[in-house]
Amino acid sequence: MPRTAVTRLPERQRVERALLDALIDTARVAHVGFSGEDGHPVVLPTAVARDADVVLLHGSTGSRWMRRVAGGVPVCVAISALDGLVVARCAFESSFAYRSAVVFGSCTRLEGAAKARGLDCLVDALLPGRRDEIRPPSPAELRRTLVLALPIAEWSLKVADQWPEDGPGDLAGDAWAGVVPLVTAAGTPLASPDLRAGIPLPDSVRALLRPGAPG
Repeated sequence: MPRTAVTRLPERQRVERALLDALIDTARVAHVGFSGEDGHPVVLPTAVARDADVVLLHGSTGSRWMRRVAGGVPVCVAISALDGLVVARCAFESSFAYRSAVVFGSCTRLEGAAKARGLDCLVDALLPGRRDEIRPPSPAELRRTLVLALPIAEWSLKVADQWPEDGPGDLAGDAWAGVVPLVTAAGTPLASPDLRAGIPLPDSVRALLRPGAPG
C-alpha cells in the first residue's frame, strides 16, 4: 500500500490537485518532519508557500535543520487548516472540520534567479502585494537566506466536512448538534513605534481588512 493512501476513514481522501493547491495557498505555516543528525525524528514549523508545482520553504543559512534539509534528506511536510467544530450530541462523535495534507520528498536548494523568485513568492504568499511595496533583498541578506523547493509529486490530502454522525439514541435527545465554522480575520493594524510620521497604511495591509479577504 502506498504511503499516500488514507487508511483511517479512506472516504475522506481527496485526489484533486486543485484542492491541495488551495490548501497550501491559504496556509501560513507548515510542519517539516525529517530524521535529525542523531537519527531522532524532528518536526519543526516554518512559513510555507507554493510556486506552481513546488512547495517553498526558507530560513537562515545558520539554521542546522535547514542545512540538513537542504542536503536532501527525505522530508514530510504537513499542512492543515481547521475549518470548523463539528458539535455532536455526544462527545464521542464531536470532531473538527478540517483539511490536512502531507507532501513527501526531498528538497533542493534554489540559487540565483530561482532563489529570488522563491523569496518573492514567499513574501506575497504571506501578504499579497507586499513585494511591490518594499525594497528587494540586499546581496548580504540573500547570502544569509536559504530557499528550498519540494516538488509536489507524492502527496496525500484528507478533508473532513461532514455533519455530526449521531446514533439513533442521541438523535432522540435534546442536545443541539451542528457545525460551527471557524475563520481567521485580520485585526486592527498596529503601527511600529519607530514608523516615520505621515506614512500611510499600504494597500497590501488594507486588502487584508476588506470583508471576505483571506485570513
